[in-house]
Amino acid sequence: MRRVVFNQKGGVGKSSIAVNLAALAASSGRRTLVIDLDPQGNASQYLLGAGAQPPHTAADFFEQFLAFRLQNEGLDAFASATPFAYLRVLPSSPDLGEIQGKLEQRYKIFKLRDALDAVADEFDEVFIDTAPAFNFYSLSALIAADAVLIPFDCDDFSRQALYQLLDRVAEVRADHNETLQVEGIVVNQYQSNANLPQRVVGELRSENLPLLDTLLPASVKMRESHEAATPLVHFAPRHKLTQAFEDLFAEISG
Repeated sequence: MRRVVFNQKGGVGKSSIAVNLAALAASSGRRTLVIDLDPQGNASQYLLGAGAQPPHTAADFFEQFLAFRLQNEGLDAFASATPFAYLRVLPSSPDLGEIQGKLEQRYKIFKLRDALDAVADEFDEVFIDTAPAFNFYSLSALIAADAVLIPFDCDDFSRQALYQLLDRVAEVRADHNETLQVEGIVVNQYQSNANLPQRVVGELRSENLPLLDTLLPASVKMRESHEAATPLVHFAPRHKLTQAFEDLFAEISG
């Protein structure tokens, strides 16, 4: 299964959700790949540490398509091992922003999909983290993915952005990827004792939007996990937030 974690609004926990779901998949023995297409590289730092200097990055992967070659390297040649069994990452790079325009001009929008098709037998799960923007890389991810997970924090700005995002996904499905599905909206940093989150979640459910049942609670443990460069399943396996992620993973895994 290939999932893209996507929202055009920043600060909703895309990288945290992508990495922690991927870590849970890997901890169950599934061969898992995280693809970090956000130039900020939060998912890469989460898995490799802030000072890591991987030998290859997502920018290297895409840049090879800008020059004529008889044969390009496969995506697995650019992925890095992580300290966690069964979990690899295609790291981000600031250079992604520099080559984006050239990739758009040469219409390389299907290269990620083709590369993932070529390594389909090597990975059981793929999680793609994107920047908070609809650009070449997020479109590439949506074209390559089977499903979309949409992180959502409970405020009115996020709600308005959500409707626009669902329309955008429907457009990509119609134009480029007819099998793409919205797997669900993931409510993140939920505060059960606050009125606004309860009201917003109730209203979204009343609109029959694909809201997942699992609500991820707000917790400082997430920041501690980031600082330790260790996903929650390894950092705090018995914490309530880790348990919520386990529930979420079970929910989307069926």
